[in-house]
Amino acid sequence: MRVLYSHRTKSADGQRVHINAITQALSTQGHEVLLCGPEGISTPDTPVALDAKNRKNSAGWAPPFAYELAEWGYSVPAARRLNEALANFEPDIIYERYNLFFHAGSHVAHRRKVPLLLEVNAPLAAEREATGNLSLKHLARWSESRIWNAADAVMPVSEVLADMITEAGVPRDRIHVIPNGVEKEALEPADGLGVRKTYGLHGKLVLGFVGFVRDWHGVDRVIDWLAKPEGEGAHLLLVGDGPAAESLKEQAARLGISDRFTVTGVVQRADVARHIAAFDIALQPAVTPYASPLKLQEYMAQGRCVIAPDQPNIREVVNDGENAILTPPGDTVILHTMLSRLAEDTVLRDGLGAAARRTIIERDMTWDGNARRIIQIAEELIAAKA
Repeated sequence: MRVLYSHRTKSADGQRVHINAITQALSTQGHEVLLCGPEGISTPDTPVALDAKNRKNSAGWAPPFAYELAEWGYSVPAARRLNEALANFEPDIIYERYNLFFHAGSHVAHRRKVPLLLEVNAPLAAEREATGNLSLKHLARWSESRIWNAADAVMPVSEVLADMITEAGVPRDRIHVIPNGVEKEALEPADGLGVRKTYGLHGKLVLGFVGFVRDWHGVDRVIDWLAKPEGEGAHLLLVGDGPAAESLKEQAARLGISDRFTVTGVVQRADVARHIAAFDIALQPAVTPYASPLKLQEYMAQGRCVIAPDQPNIREVVNDGENAILTPPGDTVILHTMLSRLAEDTVLRDGLGAAARRTIIERDMTWDGNARRIIQIAEELIAAKA
Protein backbone atom coordinates (compact mmCIF):
# COMPACT_ATOMS: atom_id res chain seq x y z
CA MET A 1 0.00 0.00 0.00
CA ARG A 2 1.15 3.56 -0.68
CA VAL A 3 0.88 5.81 2.38
CA LEU A 4 1.27 9.58 2.23
CA TYR A 5 2.09 10.69 5.78
CA SER A 6 1.15 14.31 6.55
CA HIS A 7 2.36 16.11 9.68
CA ARG A 8 3.34 19.50 11.09
CA THR A 9 6.01 18.36 13.56
CA LYS A 10 9.56 19.61 13.68
CA SER A 11 10.47 18.71 17.26
CA ALA A 12 12.69 15.85 18.41
CA ASP A 13 10.53 14.73 21.35
CA GLY A 14 7.95 11.95 21.69
CA GLN A 15 6.06 13.25 18.66
CA ARG A 16 9.02 12.52 16.42
CA VAL A 17 9.54 9.14 18.09
CA HIS A 18 5.96 8.27 17.13
CA ILE A 19 6.36 9.53 13.55
CA ASN A 20 9.63 7.69 12.98
CA ALA A 21 8.43 4.49 14.62
CA ILE A 22 5.17 4.11 12.73
CA THR A 23 6.55 5.13 9.32
CA GLN A 24 9.53 2.80 9.74
CA ALA A 25 7.20 -0.05 10.76
CA LEU A 26 5.00 0.51 7.70
CA SER A 27 8.05 0.64 5.46
CA THR A 28 9.56 -2.52 6.97
CA GLN A 29 6.31 -4.37 6.27
CA GLY A 30 6.65 -3.56 2.57
CA HIS A 31 4.42 -0.49 2.27
CA GLU A 32 5.64 2.57 0.41
CA VAL A 33 5.67 5.62 2.68
CA LEU A 34 6.21 9.24 1.72
CA LEU A 35 6.35 11.92 4.42
CA CYS A 36 5.14 15.44 3.85
CA GLY A 37 5.97 17.90 6.63
CA PRO A 38 7.82 21.08 7.57
CA GLU A 39 11.09 19.67 6.21
CA GLY A 40 9.42 19.03 2.85
CA ILE A 41 8.84 15.70 1.15
CA SER A 42 10.92 12.80 2.42
CA THR A 43 10.98 9.08 3.12
CA PRO A 44 11.25 7.31 6.50
CA ASP A 45 15.03 6.98 5.96
CA THR A 46 15.68 10.63 5.11
CA PRO A 47 17.66 12.49 7.82
CA VAL A 48 15.91 15.68 8.92
CA ALA A 49 17.02 18.65 10.99
CA LEU A 50 15.00 18.78 14.20
CA ASP A 51 14.47 21.24 17.00
CA ALA A 52 15.96 19.96 20.25
CA LYS A 53 12.61 20.13 22.03
CA ASN A 54 9.06 21.40 21.84
CA ARG A 55 8.55 25.10 22.08
CA LYS A 56 5.52 26.38 23.93
CA ASN A 57 4.68 29.27 21.61
CA SER A 58 7.91 29.64 19.74
CA ALA A 59 6.71 32.96 18.40
CA GLY A 60 7.93 35.71 20.62
CA TRP A 61 7.55 37.76 17.46
CA ALA A 62 3.77 38.10 17.64
CA PRO A 63 0.81 38.12 20.03
CA PRO A 64 -0.85 34.72 20.55
CA PHE A 65 -3.80 35.34 18.23
CA ALA A 66 -1.46 36.25 15.37
CA TYR A 67 0.62 33.11 15.98
CA GLU A 68 -2.54 30.99 15.90
CA LEU A 69 -3.66 32.58 12.64
CA ALA A 70 -0.19 31.81 11.27
CA GLU A 71 -0.67 28.19 12.36
CA TRP A 72 -3.89 28.13 10.36
CA GLY A 73 -2.18 29.81 7.42
CA TYR A 74 0.50 27.12 7.40
CA SER A 75 -2.15 24.76 6.03
CA VAL A 76 -1.95 26.55 2.68
CA PRO A 77 1.69 25.74 1.79
CA ALA A 78 1.28 22.35 3.47
CA ALA A 79 -1.69 21.58 1.20
CA ARG A 80 0.36 22.61 -1.83
CA ARG A 81 3.09 20.15 -0.82
CA LEU A 82 0.51 17.42 -0.23
CA ASN A 83 -1.03 18.02 -3.66
CA GLU A 84 2.40 17.81 -5.26
CA ALA A 85 3.21 14.62 -3.39
CA LEU A 86 -0.18 13.14 -4.19
CA ALA A 87 0.20 13.83 -7.91
CA ASN A 88 3.63 12.19 -8.09
CA PHE A 89 3.17 9.40 -5.54
CA GLU A 90 -0.51 8.46 -6.13
CA PRO A 91 -1.11 7.19 -2.57
CA ASP A 92 -3.82 4.78 -1.53
CA ILE A 93 -4.38 6.76 1.69
CA ILE A 94 -3.36 9.96 3.43
CA TYR A 95 -2.33 9.39 7.04
CA GLU A 96 -2.13 12.55 9.10
CA ARG A 97 -0.89 13.30 12.61
CA TYR A 98 -3.47 15.70 14.03
CA ASN A 99 -2.42 19.22 14.94
CA LEU A 100 -4.56 22.20 15.89
CA PHE A 101 -5.45 24.54 13.01
CA PHE A 102 -3.85 22.08 10.56
CA HIS A 103 -6.41 21.48 7.79
CA ALA A 104 -4.10 20.45 4.96
CA GLY A 105 -4.84 16.73 5.03
CA SER A 106 -8.62 17.03 5.32
CA HIS A 107 -8.74 19.64 2.55
CA VAL A 108 -6.62 17.65 0.10
CA ALA A 109 -8.20 14.28 0.91
CA HIS A 110 -11.70 15.67 0.37
CA ARG A 111 -10.84 17.34 -2.94
CA ARG A 112 -8.83 14.41 -4.30
CA LYS A 113 -11.15 11.73 -2.87
CA VAL A 114 -8.39 9.85 -1.03
CA PRO A 115 -9.23 8.15 2.30
CA LEU A 116 -7.91 10.12 5.28
CA LEU A 117 -6.74 8.37 8.45
CA LEU A 118 -6.20 10.78 11.32
CA GLU A 119 -3.99 9.93 14.30
CA VAL A 120 -4.99 11.91 17.41
CA ASN A 121 -2.70 12.05 20.45
CA ALA A 122 -4.39 14.83 22.41
CA PRO A 123 -7.42 17.17 22.41
CA LEU A 124 -5.17 20.11 21.62
CA ALA A 125 -7.77 22.87 21.86
CA ALA A 126 -8.64 21.91 25.45
CA GLU A 127 -5.01 21.18 26.29
CA ARG A 128 -3.71 24.53 25.10
CA GLU A 129 -6.62 26.40 26.66
CA ALA A 130 -5.93 24.73 30.02
CA THR A 131 -2.27 25.81 29.92
CA GLY A 132 -3.11 29.39 28.94
CA ASN A 133 -1.49 28.90 25.54
CA LEU A 134 -4.54 29.65 23.41
CA SER A 135 -6.11 32.94 22.38
CA LEU A 136 -8.68 32.10 19.68
CA LYS A 137 -10.56 29.56 21.80
CA HIS A 138 -13.82 29.33 19.85
CA LEU A 139 -11.99 29.11 16.53
CA ALA A 140 -9.70 26.42 17.95
CA ARG A 141 -12.60 24.26 19.15
CA TRP A 142 -14.35 24.66 15.79
CA SER A 143 -11.14 23.85 13.93
CA GLU A 144 -10.53 20.73 16.01
CA SER A 145 -14.07 19.41 15.56
CA ARG A 146 -13.98 20.08 11.83
CA ILE A 147 -10.69 18.23 11.35
CA TRP A 148 -11.82 15.25 13.43
CA ASN A 149 -15.15 14.98 11.62
CA ALA A 150 -13.56 15.28 8.17
CA ALA A 151 -11.49 12.10 8.58
CA ASP A 152 -12.65 8.74 7.27
CA ALA A 153 -11.04 7.08 10.30
CA VAL A 154 -9.92 8.70 13.54
CA MET A 155 -7.29 6.87 15.59
CA PRO A 156 -6.94 8.18 19.16
CA VAL A 157 -4.36 6.70 21.51
CA SER A 158 -6.81 5.94 24.35
CA GLU A 159 -10.45 5.12 25.00
CA VAL A 160 -10.69 8.27 27.11
CA LEU A 161 -9.66 10.33 24.10
CA ALA A 162 -12.04 8.33 21.90
CA ASP A 163 -14.92 9.40 24.14
CA MET A 164 -13.89 13.05 23.74
CA ILE A 165 -13.82 12.65 19.95
CA THR A 166 -17.26 11.03 20.04
CA GLU A 167 -18.57 14.01 22.00
CA ALA A 168 -17.31 16.23 19.17
CA GLY A 169 -19.73 14.47 16.81
CA VAL A 170 -17.54 11.80 15.19
CA PRO A 171 -19.51 8.53 14.77
CA ARG A 172 -18.12 5.80 17.02
CA ASP A 173 -17.72 3.35 14.13
CA ARG A 174 -15.14 5.70 12.58
CA ILE A 175 -13.01 5.73 15.75
CA HIS A 176 -10.29 3.11 16.25
CA VAL A 177 -8.19 3.24 19.43
CA ILE A 178 -4.50 2.49 18.82
CA PRO A 179 -2.28 3.07 21.89
CA ASN A 180 1.39 3.92 21.56
CA GLY A 181 3.76 0.99 21.22
CA VAL A 182 7.39 -0.02 21.43
CA GLU A 183 9.97 -1.08 18.87
CA LYS A 184 10.48 -4.84 18.53
CA GLU A 185 14.05 -4.31 19.71
CA ALA A 186 12.76 -2.88 23.00
CA LEU A 187 11.37 -6.31 23.87
CA GLU A 188 14.88 -7.77 23.95
CA PRO A 189 16.08 -7.73 27.58
CA ALA A 190 18.77 -5.05 27.83
CA ASP A 191 21.77 -5.09 30.16
CA GLY A 192 21.61 -2.28 32.70
CA LEU A 193 24.86 -3.14 34.48
CA GLY A 194 26.88 -0.70 32.39
CA VAL A 195 24.50 2.13 33.25
CA ARG A 196 24.67 1.24 36.95
CA LYS A 197 28.47 1.27 36.76
CA THR A 198 28.53 4.63 34.96
CA TYR A 199 26.47 6.32 37.67
CA GLY A 200 27.81 4.43 40.68
CA LEU A 201 24.57 2.58 41.37
CA HIS A 202 25.90 -0.89 42.18
CA GLY A 203 23.97 -2.46 45.04
CA LYS A 204 21.45 0.39 45.23
CA LEU A 205 17.70 0.36 44.77
CA VAL A 206 17.21 2.42 41.60
CA LEU A 207 14.04 4.39 40.96
CA GLY A 208 13.90 5.61 37.38
CA PHE A 209 12.06 8.13 35.25
CA VAL A 210 12.49 8.57 31.49
CA GLY A 211 11.61 11.69 29.54
CA PHE A 212 11.34 15.45 29.40
CA VAL A 213 10.44 16.15 33.02
CA ARG A 214 7.97 18.90 33.89
CA ASP A 215 6.61 20.08 37.23
CA TRP A 216 3.28 18.32 36.73
CA HIS A 217 4.99 14.93 36.46
CA GLY A 218 5.24 14.92 40.27
CA VAL A 219 8.82 13.66 40.52
CA ASP A 220 9.26 16.04 43.47
CA ARG A 221 7.06 13.68 45.53
CA VAL A 222 9.50 10.86 44.82
CA ILE A 223 12.42 13.00 45.97
CA ASP A 224 10.53 13.66 49.20
CA TRP A 225 10.28 9.89 49.70
CA LEU A 226 14.02 9.47 49.14
CA ALA A 227 14.62 11.79 52.11
CA LYS A 228 12.50 9.62 54.43
CA PRO A 229 14.04 6.74 56.42
CA GLU A 230 12.26 4.24 54.13
CA GLY A 231 14.03 5.75 51.12
CA GLU A 232 17.50 5.41 52.55
CA GLY A 233 19.70 3.42 50.19
CA ALA A 234 17.55 4.28 47.15
CA HIS A 235 18.73 6.37 44.20
CA LEU A 236 16.62 8.30 41.68
CA LEU A 237 17.89 8.18 38.09
CA LEU A 238 16.21 10.72 35.80
CA VAL A 239 16.96 9.70 32.22
CA GLY A 240 16.52 12.87 30.23
CA ASP A 241 16.15 16.53 31.08
CA GLY A 242 13.44 19.17 31.12
CA PRO A 243 12.25 22.41 32.69
CA ALA A 244 11.72 20.80 36.12
CA ALA A 245 15.21 19.27 36.34
CA GLU A 246 16.87 22.25 38.02
CA SER A 247 14.17 22.69 40.64
CA LEU A 248 14.38 18.96 41.41
CA LYS A 249 18.14 19.27 41.90
CA GLU A 250 17.57 22.21 44.23
CA GLN A 251 14.98 20.21 46.19
CA ALA A 252 17.41 17.28 46.54
CA ALA A 253 20.11 19.68 47.76
CA ARG A 254 17.77 21.19 50.37
CA LEU A 255 16.96 17.70 51.64
CA GLY A 256 20.61 16.70 51.73
CA ILE A 257 20.28 13.89 49.18
CA SER A 258 21.97 15.36 46.11
CA ASP A 259 24.26 12.33 46.02
CA ARG A 260 21.18 10.11 45.53
CA PHE A 261 19.67 11.96 42.58
CA THR A 262 21.16 11.83 39.07
CA VAL A 263 20.00 13.62 35.92
CA THR A 264 21.62 12.04 32.87
CA GLY A 265 20.73 14.71 30.35
CA VAL A 266 19.42 13.76 26.90
CA VAL A 267 19.99 10.09 26.07
CA GLN A 268 19.88 8.72 22.53
CA ARG A 269 16.89 6.51 21.69
CA ALA A 270 19.15 3.52 21.11
CA ASP A 271 20.38 3.76 24.73
CA VAL A 272 17.02 4.20 26.48
CA ALA A 273 16.37 0.47 26.99
CA ARG A 274 19.75 -0.01 28.72
CA HIS A 275 18.90 2.78 31.13
CA ILE A 276 15.45 1.37 31.84
CA ALA A 277 17.03 -2.03 32.48
CA ALA A 278 19.00 -0.39 35.30
CA PHE A 279 15.77 0.49 37.16
CA ASP A 280 14.28 -1.52 40.00
CA ILE A 281 11.14 0.64 40.08
CA ALA A 282 9.98 2.57 37.00
CA LEU A 283 8.13 5.80 37.71
CA GLN A 284 5.07 7.26 35.99
CA PRO A 285 4.00 9.53 38.89
CA ALA A 286 1.47 11.52 36.84
CA VAL A 287 0.03 11.54 33.34
CA THR A 288 -2.59 13.56 31.49
CA PRO A 289 -6.00 11.83 31.63
CA TYR A 290 -6.24 11.01 27.91
CA ALA A 291 -2.63 10.15 27.00
CA SER A 292 -0.93 6.89 26.07
CA PRO A 293 2.47 7.57 27.65
CA LEU A 294 5.38 6.17 25.69
CA LYS A 295 7.44 5.61 28.81
CA LEU A 296 4.84 3.27 30.32
CA GLN A 297 5.06 0.78 27.44
CA GLU A 298 8.85 1.12 27.33
CA TYR A 299 9.11 0.32 31.04
CA MET A 300 6.83 -2.69 30.58
CA ALA A 301 8.75 -4.01 27.58
CA GLN A 302 11.88 -4.23 29.72
CA GLY A 303 10.02 -6.08 32.46
CA ARG A 304 10.29 -3.26 34.98
CA CYS A 305 8.04 -2.88 37.99
CA VAL A 306 5.88 0.19 37.26
CA ILE A 307 4.15 2.53 39.68
CA ALA A 308 1.60 4.80 38.02
CA PRO A 309 -1.58 6.79 38.76
CA ASP A 310 -4.85 4.89 39.04
CA GLN A 311 -6.88 6.52 36.29
CA PRO A 312 -8.91 5.26 33.30
CA ASN A 313 -6.33 5.71 30.52
CA ILE A 314 -3.67 3.89 32.55
CA ARG A 315 -6.10 1.08 33.41
CA GLU A 316 -6.57 0.55 29.68
CA VAL A 317 -3.04 -0.88 29.73
CA VAL A 318 -2.37 -2.22 33.25
CA ASN A 319 -4.25 -3.47 36.30
CA ASP A 320 -3.31 -2.73 39.88
CA GLY A 321 -1.54 -5.62 41.57
CA GLU A 322 -1.38 -7.67 38.35
CA ASN A 323 1.19 -5.96 36.15
CA ALA A 324 1.73 -2.62 37.93
CA ILE A 325 1.09 -0.75 41.15
CA LEU A 326 -1.49 2.01 40.76
CA THR A 327 -2.00 4.80 43.30
CA PRO A 328 -4.69 7.51 43.47
CA PRO A 329 -3.59 10.51 41.38
CA GLY A 330 -1.94 13.16 43.53
CA ASP A 331 -2.10 11.09 46.73
CA THR A 332 1.42 11.47 48.11
CA VAL A 333 0.79 9.42 51.24
CA ILE A 334 -0.23 6.30 49.30
CA LEU A 335 2.50 6.86 46.72
CA HIS A 336 5.09 6.88 49.52
CA THR A 337 3.49 3.84 51.15
CA MET A 338 3.66 1.83 47.93
CA LEU A 339 7.22 2.96 47.17
CA SER A 340 8.21 1.70 50.63
CA ARG A 341 6.46 -1.61 50.02
CA LEU A 342 8.12 -2.11 46.65
CA ALA A 343 11.50 -1.15 48.06
CA GLU A 344 11.25 -4.03 50.54
CA ASP A 345 9.67 -6.68 48.32
CA THR A 346 11.93 -7.94 45.55
CA VAL A 347 9.60 -10.84 44.70
CA LEU A 348 6.67 -8.44 44.17
CA ARG A 349 8.77 -6.17 41.95
CA ASP A 350 9.99 -9.05 39.82
CA GLY A 351 6.52 -10.56 39.47
CA LEU A 352 4.91 -7.30 38.42
CA GLY A 353 7.71 -6.61 35.93
CA ALA A 354 7.44 -10.03 34.31
CA ALA A 355 3.65 -9.67 34.03
CA ALA A 356 4.05 -6.21 32.48
CA ARG A 357 6.34 -7.57 29.77
CA ARG A 358 3.90 -10.41 29.03
CA THR A 359 1.14 -7.83 28.60
CA ILE A 360 3.10 -6.01 25.89
CA ILE A 361 3.82 -9.27 24.06
CA GLU A 362 0.33 -10.77 24.34
CA ARG A 363 -1.39 -7.58 23.20
CA ASP A 364 1.25 -6.93 20.53
CA MET A 365 1.70 -3.37 21.78
CA THR A 366 4.47 -2.72 19.28
CA TRP A 367 4.82 -0.27 16.42
CA ASP A 368 4.72 -3.24 14.04
CA GLY A 369 1.42 -4.29 15.56
CA ASN A 370 0.11 -0.74 15.21
CA ALA A 371 1.20 -0.63 11.56
CA ARG A 372 -0.77 -3.82 10.86
CA ARG A 373 -3.85 -2.33 12.55
CA ILE A 374 -3.54 0.84 10.49
CA ILE A 375 -3.28 -1.07 7.22
CA GLN A 376 -6.31 -3.18 8.13
CA ILE A 377 -8.34 0.00 8.75
CA ALA A 378 -7.10 1.43 5.44
CA GLU A 379 -8.00 -1.73 3.52
CA GLU A 380 -11.52 -1.68 4.96
CA LEU A 381 -11.94 1.98 3.99
CA ILE A 382 -10.72 1.37 0.46
CA ALA A 383 -12.99 -1.66 0.07
CA ALA A 384 -15.97 0.37 1.34
CA LYS A 385 -15.28 3.12 -1.20
CA ALA A 386 -14.86 0.69 -4.10
